Amino acid sequence: MTAQTPLHTDALVDARWLETRLDDDRLVVVELDVSPDAYEQGHIPGAVLWDIYTDLKDDAYQPRSMSHIEALFRRSGITHTSTVVFYGYAPALGFWLATYCGLRDVHVLDIGRQRWQADGRPWTSQPPTRSPSTFGIDTLAVEMRATRRSIIDGIARADTTILDVRSDLEFAGERFWPSGGIPDGGRVGHIPTAVHLPATELTGPDGAFLPAAELAEILSHETLTPDGTVITYCTVGARAATVWFALTQILGFPDVKVYDGSWTEWGMTAETPIALD
Repeated sequence: MTAQTPLHTDALVDARWLETRLDDDRLVVVELDVSPDAYEQGHIPGAVLWDIYTDLKDDAYQPRSMSHIEALFRRSGITHTSTVVFYGYAPALGFWLATYCGLRDVHVLDIGRQRWQADGRPWTSQPPTRSPSTFGIDTLAVEMRATRRSIIDGIARADTTILDVRSDLEFAGERFWPSGGIPDGGRVGHIPTAVHLPATELTGPDGAFLPAAELAEILSHETLTPDGTVITYCTVGARAATVWFALTQILGFPDVKVYDGSWTEWGMTAETPIALD
């Protein structure tokens, strides 16, 4: 594996970097989580909450429309000149989405919320007061996103690696959701030809990404090369975006896409092929 030049060389920021900028009017901090519970108990001052299951996904767990995403950006006070920093359960998903929608000054906080709080950094339970913006999407970076059609085509292509980053139990077909349970109409298994590399191996206990050399070793499967196309998927796109971030922003892979429909689309579509080997 040969490292390339990352898309954003300052994509990862540390706690000191963020803390010294909390009073910057251009800064928008976003906590990306799966429910409001943790955020309401405490968060980084000024941070807004994006709930994956209400703000980014619809009732069928599929990606929200771009008009809905535009409204989310406006409600969050984001403009095209904002400095946006994501943290929380799935910060890389926020980074991927913001970059997909054309933002360029975007970052991921390289520690988890528990470590930030444990280190005695600024913390509050007060909701932020942000003025809405007039944000509009000019162009989408369509090369960053894979669709179900992309996956179907990729199964048969030697130059495309489909990367399943779910847990062992999900990949083996023992679970649909990471925590268990199968929705009505849901099927278990994995996409045929998919390579399995769990996303949980890429970060340490404090939520920070492992050093680049360690990431390169973990992601050293023979089919993962900067010369081909890589498509990542998980259940709803959060873990897929984490691996996309490691490959593109840390290791510099030029052609990696996130299948944000992921298993909630593939496994709920009756005609899509599924493997259990």
